[in-house]
Amino acid sequence: MLPNTGKLAGCTVFITGASRGIGKAIALKAAKDGANIVIAAKTAQAHPKLAGTIYSAAEEIKAAGGKALPCVVDVRDEQQISSAVEKAVEKFGGIDILVNNASAISLTNTLETPTKKVDLMMNVNTRGTYLTSKACIPYLKKSKIAHILNLSPPLNLNPLWFKQHCAYTIAKYGMSLCVLGMAEEFKGEIAVNALWPKTAIHTAAMDMLGGSGIESQCRKVDIIADAAYCIFKKPKSFTGNFIIDENILKEEGIKNFDVYAITPGHPLLPDFFLDEQPVIVTKKPETHGALPELKEEEAQPSPKPRSGAVEGTFRIVKDSLSEDVVKATQAIYQFELSGEDGGTWFLDLKSKGGNVGYGEPSDRADVVMSMSTDDFVKMFSGKLKPTIAFMSGRLKIKGNMALAIKLEKLMNQMNARL
Repeated sequence: MLPNTGKLAGCTVFITGASRGIGKAIALKAAKDGANIVIAAKTAQAHPKLAGTIYSAAEEIKAAGGKALPCVVDVRDEQQISSAVEKAVEKFGGIDILVNNASAISLTNTLETPTKKVDLMMNVNTRGTYLTSKACIPYLKKSKIAHILNLSPPLNLNPLWFKQHCAYTIAKYGMSLCVLGMAEEFKGEIAVNALWPKTAIHTAAMDMLGGSGIESQCRKVDIIADAAYCIFKKPKSFTGNFIIDENILKEEGIKNFDVYAITPGHPLLPDFFLDEQPVIVTKKPETHGALPELKEEEAQPSPKPRSGAVEGTFRIVKDSLSEDVVKATQAIYQFELSGEDGGTWFLDLKSKGGNVGYGEPSDRADVVMSMSTDDFVKMFSGKLKPTIAFMSGRLKIKGNMALAIKLEKLMNQMNARL
């Protein structure tokens, strides 16, 4: 891992969402140099499911060698942002680095995203980043270091990254557009850059999205902290860049990335917004105008079912059905599978005793899931989390998302048998 050089000693780093996860990891890395950390986050009291508050983070920062100022900040509240900035300047004399890390996520399609969730993502991700930057810029202009770092992705206009979770993508890209604009606006005065992970990072949020066991496909938050540290050491002229964590660390001479893996040697999940998903995107996407055009496998329904892994999976699922399962689920699922053993299959958890079979269900499906036969078998055997398959575009869902989540819980119960 990247060693500390002491270059951030005495610097004041203002970090949104620093009570846990990536924000806290960046804070602790800077604290080891003796930096002053402003922990601008909402969590003043412990969350029942998520560990860490601004006060517990402050204790860790002090233990690491830094100074800490915990501030209750909801980045949707301009007054709370201004108050925290004023306190930071009063306590530490200025602000040298701003990290816009606070973010909200909902991986839902257009019709399934409530307005409340749309507003949350737009107001935390885009508006929060803009307002926090605006409040810090007058003080950053006075700093010799002067960095703004947004935890946001490269501006990739591949439609794949919009079709599954349009609102989330717009909100994250809003953070990236702040980089594009402010880097040019404050050129020579403040370095403004974006940082994004090449792979999934293990955080509490990832556990909630992917469920237990997902951590083996993730890297530690340390890789983002080390990459951010590399950026902070660079001059103000290093600006307007959309940086991938692994790439900048390779430039620093890091060769062994196993040290960042939760489970060294285990395959890693590629992160969003990077066209490194061979299952979905062709190796050489065809260009259509200015945008890359996706080529997706089309479902090839088989005229009749054949014996194989899919049929075997459905047979085990059928044996696992009971009145209790049907009563608890009350949904009909239709599967459109491409590849060998493909075609249309169904799982009826509404009718008495439940039923499975080849072809369309007798009643209209509540949820239609489209995927390859390989991914279907992996999902039901616990080797592929449905949430992760959906996030990466390998699973497409139409219909009632709440009932789709119910099926995921049912799969977890069946994993031992499959």
